[in-house]
Amino acid sequence: MGKPTGFLEYPRRGNPAQPPLERIRHFQEFHPRLSDEERRQQGARCMACGVPFCQSGAVLNGMVSGCPLHNLVPEWNDLVYTGHFDHALARLLKTNNFPEFTGRVCPALCEAACTCGLHGDPVTVRENELGIIEDAWEHGLMTPRPPRSRTGKRVAVVGSGPSGLACADQLNHRGHTVTVFEREDRPGGLLMYGIPNMKLEKPVVLRRLELMAAEGITFRTGVDVGRDMVPEELLQDYDAVVLCCGAAQPRDLAVPGRSADGVWFAVDFLKETTRSLLDHDLAEGTYPSAKGKQVVIVGGGDTGNDCVGTCIRHGCAGVVQLEMMPKAPDSRTENNPWPEWPRVCKTDYGQEEAAAVFGHDPRLYQTTVTELLADEKGALQAVKTVQLDKKLQPVPGTEQTLECQLLLIAAGFLGPQSYVPEAFGLELTPRSCVKTPEGSYQTNVPGVFAAGDMRRGQSLVVWAIQEGRSAAREVDAYLMGYTN
Repeated sequence: MGKPTGFLEYPRRGNPAQPPLERIRHFQEFHPRLSDEERRQQGARCMACGVPFCQSGAVLNGMVSGCPLHNLVPEWNDLVYTGHFDHALARLLKTNNFPEFTGRVCPALCEAACTCGLHGDPVTVRENELGIIEDAWEHGLMTPRPPRSRTGKRVAVVGSGPSGLACADQLNHRGHTVTVFEREDRPGGLLMYGIPNMKLEKPVVLRRLELMAAEGITFRTGVDVGRDMVPEELLQDYDAVVLCCGAAQPRDLAVPGRSADGVWFAVDFLKETTRSLLDHDLAEGTYPSAKGKQVVIVGGGDTGNDCVGTCIRHGCAGVVQLEMMPKAPDSRTENNPWPEWPRVCKTDYGQEEAAAVFGHDPRLYQTTVTELLADEKGALQAVKTVQLDKKLQPVPGTEQTLECQLLLIAAGFLGPQSYVPEAFGLELTPRSCVKTPEGSYQTNVPGVFAAGDMRRGQSLVVWAIQEGRSAAREVDAYLMGYTN
């Protein structure tokens, strides 16, 4: 696979990025792609491993190494190198329904397990994947492929995030008649409203939704199943129901002053920014603006970083990102060897932009909020913080007060919002996720299945796609008595 000496001849070269001070002026993606010839060189770096860890999706020391979708990485790297982008597309779509999404937002578990990364730089697997699918869109290869025949079975998929879309896509191509229900005004779930535009531009999502509709999938938006529509309606009208509602219940801050004006959950803040961008071109008053405000973000993960980048584009006066855990090491430690997922410090685009604008990394490690301070009108003015020791206990004498007019809570999620499981009478796990038998997606209610973050808990887009595909396989067997 690839060129036998490619990894020795060609250095790793990723898609370039616009400088931070340029890209913060807009909400578009900022990674222009390499030329076809440059991409072929990157495909040539694939080493023809005897054991391709990149596609293993194996659990090592409690964390997944390699692609959960088991993408056929060495195969399409070789096809990229030889310039057969159409054949590379066929091998890519065999395992991944939406490489245009994972090629943009996945943390590249495949690259962390790449053999090239053992003593050098891994292959640009994720960007090769993105290059293949974008070439296909540009050259008219992504055309509707409706099934040749229908089974007569009807399936309702509730939720149109990556797991719901993957499940619907698989079932539709099998020949089942699929309707996707979405409570928001646009389908796409977190792809549409949870991931900022500069990471995933919405025309990328819309073109895929249009393709799926052309292949026969029906999308019904503005329908909140469990509230607007009772489960009995779905169970009467459809042969199977798959719940892919995500883990949308955010973890809150239980501190004095929590009721102050100026506190938002990160997911709502990002959603309203995207909605305003799409509907009103960010007209003043159509979204919760950070302009001119001192912002504090609670949470050091990807969502917190997205909030940093979004607030800078709003024109905030300053931003601080609080992380309860200690700073991770800058390089692998001896007890974290390859091909385990590298537990190292990651500086993402938002943090890079904050450093460029304000002159320093916005993150404060081992720090948490203890109180919110508001003025006489109830508007947030400051937050009190304290540092934590390695056991996450407060350290006396480390208290400080940070000016803050906008507080964003990006502290993770507790599971799905409760009204859908309650409406269907579903059993839950101790983590408040929908309970299914191990290795299965069938709930305790006959004909009702669950997949994605709703079943697994908060996770990655690539895992959501894997969940949707696996649930579709089980639904197909339930409907037909076998699955192909």
